[in-house]
Amino acid sequence: MENLGKMFTDRTPDPSLRGQGPIADWYKGQTLFITGASGFMGKVLLEKLLYQCTGIKCIYILIRSKRGRSPTERIEDMWKLPMFERLRKYDPEAIKKIIPIHGDCLTEKLGLTETDRKLLVENVTVLFHCAATLKLEAKLKDAVEMNTAGTERVLEVARDIKNLKVFVHLSTAFCSADLPEFKEKVYRTQDNPKDIIKVSRWIKDEALEIATAALIHPHPNTYTYTKRLAETLVADEYPKLPVVIARPSIVTPSGVEPMPGWVDSLNGPMGLIVGAGKGVIRSMLVKGDSRAQVVPVDIAISALIVIAWKMGSANTRPAEIPVYNMTNDGVVQMTWGQVLNIGRDIGYKYPFEGQIWYPDGDMRSSKIIHQMYCIFFHWIPAYLIDFLMLIFRQRRFMVRLMRRIDDGLQLLQFFTTRDWFFESKNFLSLISDMTPLERRIYRIDFEAMPIEEYFTISILGARQYLMKEDLKTLPRSRRVQSVLYVIDRAFSLAFYLGLIWIIYTCSDTVKDVFDCVGSTLHSLPVIGNLIPSNTKT
Repeated sequence: MENLGKMFTDRTPDPSLRGQGPIADWYKGQTLFITGASGFMGKVLLEKLLYQCTGIKCIYILIRSKRGRSPTERIEDMWKLPMFERLRKYDPEAIKKIIPIHGDCLTEKLGLTETDRKLLVENVTVLFHCAATLKLEAKLKDAVEMNTAGTERVLEVARDIKNLKVFVHLSTAFCSADLPEFKEKVYRTQDNPKDIIKVSRWIKDEALEIATAALIHPHPNTYTYTKRLAETLVADEYPKLPVVIARPSIVTPSGVEPMPGWVDSLNGPMGLIVGAGKGVIRSMLVKGDSRAQVVPVDIAISALIVIAWKMGSANTRPAEIPVYNMTNDGVVQMTWGQVLNIGRDIGYKYPFEGQIWYPDGDMRSSKIIHQMYCIFFHWIPAYLIDFLMLIFRQRRFMVRLMRRIDDGLQLLQFFTTRDWFFESKNFLSLISDMTPLERRIYRIDFEAMPIEEYFTISILGARQYLMKEDLKTLPRSRRVQSVLYVIDRAFSLAFYLGLIWIIYTCSDTVKDVFDCVGSTLHSLPVIGNLIPSNTKT
């Protein structure tokens, strides 16, 4: 496949700058421990650390066997991904610095053997806790076990680490989604996190499901609720432990590193972009003037690396636990309307393969109108496609897919129909802590790339890395899209004409009105003379 870097100005830092600057100097000789290293952000963090901070001694990653692949085999599979291309090129031996620690955040004591636990306690100096379940629809018990209890298990290990310089906890900017203004401080929960962990374990699943809505209120989902509980646990360790909290907003594809457009997760807006680009999603409940809160993954990862350096190298600790809201709100303010309009225009220019219908979806601010569009343009076509699949004895899939899409849209509505104002002073001040050289190496500037260029890179990245669609197929996809456009407009015209005909033929009142209007027009001398004689009543 073609590399997106060839299509756009190459902004990647010069490889000759690897290992340079005070930040990279501080990481020399450090031993790191990362949880969640196999996730979207975790992999980008791992790559950036190994690529830029060349003096790192080693990185332990907590990883379990999965789908018949051992931890070592999973690391080898990960190493082959396109995102590690530059690291394979400039430092092929870097993979030897990645040491798997067999374990799981869902298991007591992280499932560590005594040998592995001792290895971490004796050697680790920097800890990044990135492991979490990002499923907004996750059951409360599952979310508590991973996001809250999992954090407690990592903290238990951290308490025993002898030379820990910094513990970076990756949270979310929406962990207090009920607050319209969100400052860089911890908003403790009224619920005791440890009590919630206990309750989620002993109460029956059915009873917990029934109680979930009341228990998490006013949070919209179990994800934000359990992440807020986790923040409370982390804050309780300060200042005994050198903990710091980083809160990215909605994480989007990379703009520059490790490669333009890199993304490997359908979570959040990427699922919507793909669904809309394929012509499946035709309506979204969105308030167009609500502010979009996003952060490219490479900006978020650069910030994490700088945050760890700042906290770990400081001679004194602040009075309160440091918190960083990693969002664009204080620099580049965008609305969801702008995001969707720009994205749609770029999507027409760079269409996806296999479009089911012409991608002409739109945002609706009225819930009733949105639901009507869903009935006509989501559910009826889905049942029609499945009916055709049944006739041709093919596997039906569309209704099932639409249910998943509908569930996802309903969960995201909370974030696309509200406004939040984020304070990001700590996050934005990181730039002033870096030298001019390091500002080029650890890119945190939202204004460094034009929005249209970034959106183009993101859509092409989703096309290439998520959907595995070669960029060489773009000309053919454009031709298919042109045909779908004609079909879509023909169906739309037929639909509205049919609707008018039904109303006209089935409603005596409407016919009387038309006849009355016609008679009135004919009675007017000027208009009557303009109407051909064979059409007059």
